[in-house]
This record gives sequence, C-alpha cells and structure tokens, in this order.
Amino acid sequence: MVEGILADFAAGEYLKVGAVRYTVKMPPMTTVAVRRTVLAMLTLLVVVGMLATAGSAAAPQRRGGFGRGGGRALPSNMPWIYDGRFVFCRLAFRASPNGDGGGWSVDYPRADLNFPFRLGELTETPISHDIRGEPNHVVITPTDPHLLECPFVMMTEPGGAGFDEDEAKALRTYLDKGGFLWADDFWGEYAWDAWEYELRKVLPSGQFPIYDVPMDHLLFHAQYPVVRIPQIPSITHWFSSGGGTSERFDSTVPHVRAVNNERGDIMVLMTHNTDFGDAFEREGEDRRYFDTFATVGYAFGVNVYLYAMSH
Repeated sequence: MVEGILADFAAGEYLKVGAVRYTVKMPPMTTVAVRRTVLAMLTLLVVVGMLATAGSAAAPQRRGGFGRGGGRALPSNMPWIYDGRFVFCRLAFRASPNGDGGGWSVDYPRADLNFPFRLGELTETPISHDIRGEPNHVVITPTDPHLLECPFVMMTEPGGAGFDEDEAKALRTYLDKGGFLWADDFWGEYAWDAWEYELRKVLPSGQFPIYDVPMDHLLFHAQYPVVRIPQIPSITHWFSSGGGTSERFDSTVPHVRAVNNERGDIMVLMTHNTDFGDAFEREGEDRRYFDTFATVGYAFGVNVYLYAMSH
C-alpha cells in the first residue's frame, strides 16, 4: 500500500488514501525523503482518525443506536427454528432517537452460539443444532408471533430500544403468557432512564414495580452459588482501561433488578452496569478475560435460564 502511495505522490504531488486525494505541494525530493514524508503524513492521518473515533466513543451517551453494533438493520424473513430443544432467542428492536445504546446486535452472533453451547455442557438441557453442529439461534422482533414460542429471550443494550404501541402490546402479551425477558448490558443513569421509559409502555409502574433482586434469591443459587453481582466490562474496555470494569463515570455499581408477574416470579430481569453478553461472546479471545469474567458470567447465566424455565 505504501509503495503505491509513494508512486502516486512522486508522480503527481498528491497523497491518495483510499478514495480521498490530498494535494501536497512540495519541492522535488529524493526517494528516501519522499518515503519519510509520506509515512509521516500517513501517521498523522491515522492519528487524526483514531482521535476522531476515540472522541466519538468517549461521548457521555451512545444515543440513537450509533454505538457498538447500532448500524445493523432489523432482520427480515429469518427462518423460525424449533425442534423441541433449546434455541437461543435474541430480541431485535428499533433504535430510539432519544435512547442510549449500541443496538440490538451487540454481542451477536457469538454470544448466541456460545451460551447454548455452555448450557449444554453445564446442564442436561437438550440443545438444538444445525447441520454443522452449531447451536441454533434466532433473532426475533416484538411483534413476530414466534416470540410466543421463546420461553426465554435476551436483549442487549436496552437503553437504546424504542417500542411503538404494537410492539409494547405484543411484549405485554408475551410476558402475560409466561415469557421471560433478560435485558443486559446498559451503563449509567441515562441508559437506565431511557430503558425504564420504554419498559413502562409494556408494564405500568403502578402494577409492576422494579426492585433490586436480593442476594438470597434463587436466581443467585439455582445451580451455582453467585455470592456477589459481578461487574463485567466489555473486553475492549477492560484492555483499554488497564483492567477497569465501570464503563461510565456513573456506572460504578452493578445492579440485578427485576419485575415480577402476579404470581411473584421474575418475568423481566435487568442487569445494569454490567455486560454478561460479552462474557459469553468474548470467552475465547483471552484466557485472562475468560478466567476473570466468563466463569461467573456463565454461572449466573445458567442460573437465570434454569430459574426462567422453572418459574
């Protein structure tokens, strides 16, 4: 790539990077000097690009689906899979213009493959597989009638979600019929407020209070003892921050919150200021990350699934 840029620069006194052409008026130079100048300019361009990206990522809120994974469109005509075994269901949603999140596809599809794989190893749950032997998984929208065939559905970065009237009504029907929704990976108070606003379209506050799940709840020891609420950061944040776990200035305390149905069982679980989905998605990328976060992530995830299927 550098050799091509060098040839263009030497012949026409411009620097071309991709489709962008930068005019550079300079006196004749030796090849070595040209190389040094071009490399210096490339370095500057890269640094500028990195600073722009970092500035965007460091914004106080990721709003309207422009954060991690927010550009992926909602799925269409995705085949429904059901063979009597466990199929991981992911809830896809439209991005709210006032929301804060990276979109429905954050952690997709690796988390959707890894979680059922580990669930099959750690429990006796039969797992549905495709012809290649990979766990089956589906992406489903709130108004898809097949949602009623998902006893357990997970969504990521719910602070960016937006539900219209039909979607809120469909989600309420799903929960009333015994469905279980796990909303994971949203950070800070703005994201929480944005999610709560959308959730209240589905479950009014007067009838369905939100509470912090106590540590003696079955959720924390259905199969594995989870003695504290883990704060699991994205692997990117963990490395870039030198081992930090809080992704926002106001996200230092992780929460496990819930809404119960009329029988007193959890039907909506919310893991705020923590990212269990990354523990599933990124488990194979770094042994240190796996040992620190994936083990407790799967312990809690298995507990959640077993609770959901037995209540």
